[in-house]
Amino acid sequence: MAKTENAQYIIQNATALYPRIDRTYRFDNMEKRSVVCDPLDDGAEYSMKFKVPQAQAKEIFARMKEVYDEAKKDNWPDFKNPFKKEEDGNYSCKTSLKGAYDGQKTRKPGQFDSKVKPLPDDFQLTTDSVINIAVQLVPYSTALANGVSLRLRSVQVVKLAERKERNPFEAVDGFEADESNPFSAVAAPAEVDGFDEPEEEPAPKKRAAKKAEPKPESSDLADVLEAWGDE
Repeated sequence: MAKTENAQYIIQNATALYPRIDRTYRFDNMEKRSVVCDPLDDGAEYSMKFKVPQAQAKEIFARMKEVYDEAKKDNWPDFKNPFKKEEDGNYSCKTSLKGAYDGQKTRKPGQFDSKVKPLPDDFQLTTDSVINIAVQLVPYSTALANGVSLRLRSVQVVKLAERKERNPFEAVDGFEADESNPFSAVAAPAEVDGFDEPEEEPAPKKRAAKKAEPKPESSDLADVLEAWGDE
């Protein structure tokens, strides 16, 4: 078996969510959104979320847990499920790559089309695109968190989704453009970041409280998968 720190994994036919992998970004607390930054800035990273069906999420989870348990030391806590259930019934998780490690810039994740032809350096992937994702599984445990990082290496675009136009307005009574305008339409300039993510992700809907059920004490992978994600 390959060494844990070099474990590679390809996630097939995932749906991209809020990809920021054309350059490094960081979250700006003043603007409450992600902004372009230098790879050496604090918090700089290439990142995106992805979602897959439940069955595939379980397969990824099982591989992550296997890698974590292989590297686990006596003082490491048990591996926790990193996937979150989306409203459409699929499960989402994050993949990312820091802009730098120990002061050294990382190599930007590669982007390829369906025929494995490299895409332009400034290519911007869109939300809802169907993609294959090559990641490196990196187990870790710190004082603040533990788990397995899905370190982003490259993306293959299987189906590119059309970019959604962001419009904050609603229709109101007033001026309407008509066909008598003698001028031809001119395309509006693209936004600086080009992404279609809301500035703040909507808070998850509250669910009716359910009576807590006792969790099984067994840490066996089969038992974990049997109970996981079947709410």
